[in-house]
Amino acid sequence: MIAIDIPTRVWNHTFKLDPIVRSLLDTDFYKLLMLQMIWGLHPDVRATFSLINRTRSVRLAEEIDERELRDQLDYARSLRFTKGEMIWLAGNTFYGTKQIFRPQFLDWLEDFRLPDYELRRVDGQFELHFHGAWTDTMMWEVPALAILNELRSRAAMRDLKRFELDVLYARAKAKMWNKVERLQKLPDLRLSDFGTRRRHSFLWQRWCVEALKEGLGTNFIGTSNVKLAMDADLEAIGTNAHELPMVLAALAEDDGALRQSPYHVLEEWQSYYGGNLLVVLPDTFGTSAFLEKAPRWVADWTGFRPDSAPPIEAGEAIMRWWRANGQDPRDKLLVFSDAMDVDTIESVYRHFDGRVRMSFGWGTNLTNDFRDVAPERNSELEAISLVCKVSDANGRPAVKLSDNPTKATGEPGAVARYRRIFGESEFAPRAVLV
Repeated sequence: MIAIDIPTRVWNHTFKLDPIVRSLLDTDFYKLLMLQMIWGLHPDVRATFSLINRTRSVRLAEEIDERELRDQLDYARSLRFTKGEMIWLAGNTFYGTKQIFRPQFLDWLEDFRLPDYELRRVDGQFELHFHGAWTDTMMWEVPALAILNELRSRAAMRDLKRFELDVLYARAKAKMWNKVERLQKLPDLRLSDFGTRRRHSFLWQRWCVEALKEGLGTNFIGTSNVKLAMDADLEAIGTNAHELPMVLAALAEDDGALRQSPYHVLEEWQSYYGGNLLVVLPDTFGTSAFLEKAPRWVADWTGFRPDSAPPIEAGEAIMRWWRANGQDPRDKLLVFSDAMDVDTIESVYRHFDGRVRMSFGWGTNLTNDFRDVAPERNSELEAISLVCKVSDANGRPAVKLSDNPTKATGEPGAVARYRRIFGESEFAPRAVLV
C-alpha cells in the first residue's frame, strides 16, 4: 500500500475523489459471514435497523449537513461488488478454510445492492431507518455508521487551513505511534483492527492499519475491514454479532423459545462454520444468564468474546464456567473488544497472560482518537457512541439487554419482558464513551 498524504487529501477534498464508502467490501467481515447464514436459513425474515445516538448531548443533525448525508448514502446505494472483489472472496482462505463462502451465495451476492433508507430530522438528531429483508438491511449498519462519523469529522475540520490540518494529523500520528510503542512491549500480543464503524475517516483507518502492520509485525493479526484486508494482504477478522440472537429472540413464539434462542443461534452458526469461527458472544441478554443455562456442548467451542462487561470480571467468570465444564482455559480463547485502548489492553493482557489464550479487537480508540490533538476542537472531533441496531424483526420488537444496562435497546415493554426472563445484569451501569 502506498502511503497517503492525508492532510493534502482532506485539503483538496471533493466528493468524487473521496466518497466515504467506496466499496461494498468496506465493511466488517462478520457481516459477510452472518449474511451467508441468514441468506441460507432466514431469507424471508424482514428486519429494520435504526440509528441510535447514545451521546445525546451531540446534536448530529446540527453538525452534519443533511444534503451531504443523503449524497453519501445514495452513493453507497450505487455500489456493487466488483469482479475482482468476488474473485478474492471466492478464492481466498479465511480462518484456514478454503471457499468459506458457498458458490450459490456468491452468485446471489454478485448482484447485491443496499436497499433504500428513511431519513428525517427530529429535535437536532437524525432518525435513520432501513426497512426490508434482513439479508438487505443488515448490510447498511457498517457503511451508515462510517458515513455519519466521517461526515462529522469533515465538518469539524472544514475551516482549517492547510498547515493547521498538517499539524493536526502529525499530532494524531504521534499519539497513535506512542500507543504502538507501548504495545510492542507485550511479546505474545494478538491484536486486530475493529475500528471501521466509528472511524475518523477511511484514510485514517487505512493509515492506522498500515502503522500496526509495520509496528507490531506478526502480533498484528489482521483487520475486520474486508477491503483493507484485501488491499493490505491481511487476514480478515470477525465472527458474529448481537443481531443474530436479537432477531432470533424476536421471532421466538413463547417465553420458553425466547429463553432457548441464544443457544439456537449457536446451533445454526456451527451448521455453517467451525474451528476458530466458533466464538461465543454471550452478552446480548446478559453473560450470567447465558452461562447459567448454556448446554455442555458450548464449552467445546473455541472461545468467547466478552463484550460489554468489565473485561477482567467477565473473563474470570467465563474461565470458571470452562473449568466447571471440564475445560482447561489455557486451551481456550478470550477475545476482548469493548472500548479497548492501550491502557486496558495492557492491564487485561498482564492479568490473563499464561492463563488463557487472548486476542484483542481494537476499535474506536484506534481509528478515532483525536482527543487533545486540536484542543480547541475536542468536542467536535471526539468520538461519540453511535450505533445502528436491529429494532424489529417481522414486525416484532428486537431487544438487547447487554452486560452494561446503559446499552440496553428496545421498546420499554419488551425490555421489561426480557429482563423478567433473563434476569438483571450482575454488572452495574457504566457510562458508554464509544
